Amino acid sequence: MKPYNINDIADYVIMQLTSDEEMPLINLKLQKLLYYIQAWSLGIERCTMFNGKFQAWVHGPVNREIYERFLDKSLYGFITRNDIRNADVALCNADADFTKYILDNYAGFSGAQLERMTHEETPWQEARRGFAPEERCTREISEHTMLVYYAQRWKEINQ
Repeated sequence: MKPYNINDIADYVIMQLTSDEEMPLINLKLQKLLYYIQAWSLGIERCTMFNGKFQAWVHGPVNREIYERFLDKSLYGFITRNDIRNADVALCNADADFTKYILDNYAGFSGAQLERMTHEETPWQEARRGFAPEERCTREISEHTMLVYYAQRWKEINQ
C-alpha cells in the first residue's frame, strides 16, 4: 500500500493522538511527527511511508501540503478530531504497527522539543546550510540524506 497519501497519514496520527487529553496535538508537533514517520521509514524500511517532501523551515521540517491544509491555524494551533478529513484511513498491519512505534517514541515530546531535536540532526542542518538561523528557507530536505542518517541511527540503536 505504500506510499500512502500524506493527508491520510496525518489523519491517522490525529486519530491516534487526539483521544489523549494529556498529549495535545498542535500544528508544529504534527509536522514533526510526520517528518519522523517518513524519516524512520526511509532509514529502517528503505522506502517512503507517504508521498510528500519536507522543507527545512526555521522551525524545523515542514511539509507544504500539510502546512496549507492547516493554514487557518497558527503554528501552535490545536489539531482536533474535527480536523480529520478521512476517518476511514486503513493502514496495513505492519504500517500501523510502524506508525504506532514512531508515535510511542516521539509523541510524548512537545512541538518545541521535537523542533529542537530536528535542529540537531544532519538532514535538516544540511538543507539549511548557507542560511541564517532566522532566514526563510524552502529548500527540500534530501530523502537520501534522511535514509542514510536514520539508517545509521537504527544501526547504532540495534548494536
